[in-house]
Amino acid sequence: MTASKPRLKTLDSRLKLNPAVLIFCSPLVLASLSIQAQENKEEEVFRFSPIIVNAQVAADDDANSVVAQELWVGGKVATSILDTPASVSVITEKEIELRDANTTEEVLQYTPGVITDYYGTDDRNDYFQIRGFQATTYRDGLTLGSMRGVREEAYAYERVEVLRGANSTLFGPADPGGSVNFVSKQPKFEKFGEGYLTYGTFDRKEVGVDVGDTLNADSTLAYRFTAKVKDAEREYDYSRDDNEFIMGGLTWEPTDFTSATVIFDYLNRDSTPNSGGYPKDREYDRDEFFGEPNFNYHDVERTSVTGLFTHDFDNGFIVRANVRYSDLTDDFGYVYLADNPSTAGTDRSFFGSDSKAEELIGNTILQYDAQFDWFDSSTLVGLEYRDATSEQVSFFGGVPSINLSNPIYSGAPSSADIFNGIYLRDKQDYTTKSIFLQQNFSFNDRFIITGGIRNDVLDLSSTDITGARSSDKFSETSVRGALTYKVTDEVSTYISMVESVAPPTIGVKPERGKQYEVGMKYAPIDTNAIFSVSVYDLTKEDVTIAVVQGDGSIQRETIGESDVKGVDFEAKVELTDSFSLTGGYSYMETEVVRGTLRNGTSLKDNEFVAAPNHMASLWGHYTFPSKDMSFGLGARYTGSYFFDASNTAKSEAAVLFDSSFSYRVYKNTDLTLHARNLLDEQHVVGSGTADYYNPGRELSATVNYSW
Repeated sequence: MTASKPRLKTLDSRLKLNPAVLIFCSPLVLASLSIQAQENKEEEVFRFSPIIVNAQVAADDDANSVVAQELWVGGKVATSILDTPASVSVITEKEIELRDANTTEEVLQYTPGVITDYYGTDDRNDYFQIRGFQATTYRDGLTLGSMRGVREEAYAYERVEVLRGANSTLFGPADPGGSVNFVSKQPKFEKFGEGYLTYGTFDRKEVGVDVGDTLNADSTLAYRFTAKVKDAEREYDYSRDDNEFIMGGLTWEPTDFTSATVIFDYLNRDSTPNSGGYPKDREYDRDEFFGEPNFNYHDVERTSVTGLFTHDFDNGFIVRANVRYSDLTDDFGYVYLADNPSTAGTDRSFFGSDSKAEELIGNTILQYDAQFDWFDSSTLVGLEYRDATSEQVSFFGGVPSINLSNPIYSGAPSSADIFNGIYLRDKQDYTTKSIFLQQNFSFNDRFIITGGIRNDVLDLSSTDITGARSSDKFSETSVRGALTYKVTDEVSTYISMVESVAPPTIGVKPERGKQYEVGMKYAPIDTNAIFSVSVYDLTKEDVTIAVVQGDGSIQRETIGESDVKGVDFEAKVELTDSFSLTGGYSYMETEVVRGTLRNGTSLKDNEFVAAPNHMASLWGHYTFPSKDMSFGLGARYTGSYFFDASNTAKSEAAVLFDSSFSYRVYKNTDLTLHARNLLDEQHVVGSGTADYYNPGRELSATVNYSW
């Protein structure tokens, strides 16, 4: 293995790769590129406490530790988790691998405040909520926007970062529950590689490879290639769950002050949606299928190109830029159970959508750090631009009912039925122009004041099936403020107020959120560990929810104002080189402050949908002294919660167990067994036009070779 190349002078080894190529403000970038690299000199330690921007945060090793000490926040900033005035979690590459997490739902299953899989057997998307509300997803700090419905490939990422609560000042238009940021695998200036083969339940066959090295003698150019192919079924009959993923990256570091990275990735998914759940009259086996074998389909194809750039002027100024272009097609259709109160569980409908989207998004960020006699300062100012277009055709109609005890399939809907069932054909354009400022002051190495303000100007337009065009424009400002007190070098406390503005739709007032939070964090110096606890009050106004109507259709309704109060606790600890623990607990009290459905039903004082009062999780992993065997065991507890806004039906509390066992069969070669839902527990996790069960037991065996 070659020696690692020195990193950017004031950035850790991850952050330096999390910046980019500029699509606007080009004079600033051209100026930065024209500056000659300066000679290395003895570096004076910068005293600014790492609340939002920190040049001296120690680099994490996400491939070898479940404990992260830093938060990258997708290329905008590098922060110490200990001094970040927010409730955050980081799921590292090692933790993802230990738990064999393949979807976003599985990655987030052990994260406090997050509920996943509440539409378990509906496998079209990843379903999760944070603190009772929807969350917004990002990749390398840039919103996924029109790409957010795609099931992300976990193998593509070095880590997944979760920020709980409102935070539009940092990211822009976002749902108030929180933010999930996927951090892409990027080239390293060292030789490395791994390959694996997996076989598991539901005829899962999978192969993957992740390799990289330098490309020239002076180690200024490095590459990384990551790929995965999966051929599998799902737990119900007549299903498939196939996907292909390819990603390649190049990083150029001509000096210790400049870095540029380009990443290309391609994702292709070919799967079968279930039949919209199972009839509500009794419990069914998960392998039963009431859709149409010749019709149910879901095809996703996405291509993205990302550019990341950083230049350090070595005088307090750092410029960063990020840009990404994505192209997506997402087509699905399925026959599903469409019960309504007057039927006995056999009614079916077909529903589908053919859509395509393009998105260009980028930002430019200028950071200035300075130190004075009695305080330190860090200023961050940035511009962001997003241009997205999507086209969608949706269709809906009825199909013959089915005999539940002896299913006889009637065949796919005809082309004429689908054509006659088209009810939506539209094209939507979204343009967002943003400017943001964050200012941080550190006094006496103990007190940190954080302030931020952001303005987003959003232009939306839509052309519908009749050719009619509508448009809307919003200008939304959000602010944040926080005070952090470092009790010791190991303990910090904070109090914060943050706002959010959810992505709006034409003719609908944007949903705004506001959160007050108090928290404490502890990172013992002599142990690789971090503990955190937070208490919060989060309010969202102009709430819009999906409601099942009396005829079985689903419509979105604005219900008013909602509030959630709660506590989140998390511990990530590596007690020794052989034993690690990750655990979390959440308590939530949710309440509809004001709200009425269209039929006049009052929702005041009701609880949220899919918002349990209690959630807890614990995962432990132990490596035997011989180093050739390891064992992992985890438990996930989810308390009961309501299925509908009217609070008429409720789930049962449940505990699920997961486990793993690994054995080194040869040098650098491991055989690992994984079990998810070890005891094959089955219960209803969601209920609307049908009942949705949690995923059943999944077993897999993986042979991994690394070099």
